[in-house]
Amino acid sequence: MADATNSSATDDWLRLDQQLCFALYSTSLAMTKIYKPILGELGLTYPQYLVMLVLWETDKLTVSALGERLTLDSGTLTPLLKRLEVAGLVTRARDEEDERRVLVSLTDAGRRLRASAEGIPEKMLCATQCSIEEIQTLTARLHEMRTTLDNARSED
Repeated sequence: MADATNSSATDDWLRLDQQLCFALYSTSLAMTKIYKPILGELGLTYPQYLVMLVLWETDKLTVSALGERLTLDSGTLTPLLKRLEVAGLVTRARDEEDERRVLVSLTDAGRRLRASAEGIPEKMLCATQCSIEEIQTLTARLHEMRTTLDNARSED
């Protein structure tokens, strides 16, 4: 009898809708679909928007610091930065103190774009139909979970 119960529990856990990873993945896809037309008005893709968010917080970062903040490797980040540079939103230049490092800075156009983006969080809040408190709680919990998962990975 215990085997049947364990089997049933395992079967339930192996259902797609029981998977946290799928819930996160499918929700992320749904969010980026909402972001796409909003960001399209600004001429940005979602990954480019994330880069701009970081630079609006702290201008003039190294590529490695930007990648660390976004958890992106330079192979993924470099093409994003090239497209943002072609669009006139950022510049990339070798660090005068250490030429191995590349600094990414906002242009005047990149700084001005921030004003056009200020309404995006409110639009996303409306799309989620969550309260600010619910979003803050969920975001904090997801940050905690990411840290826990990063720590578990580093222990392996």
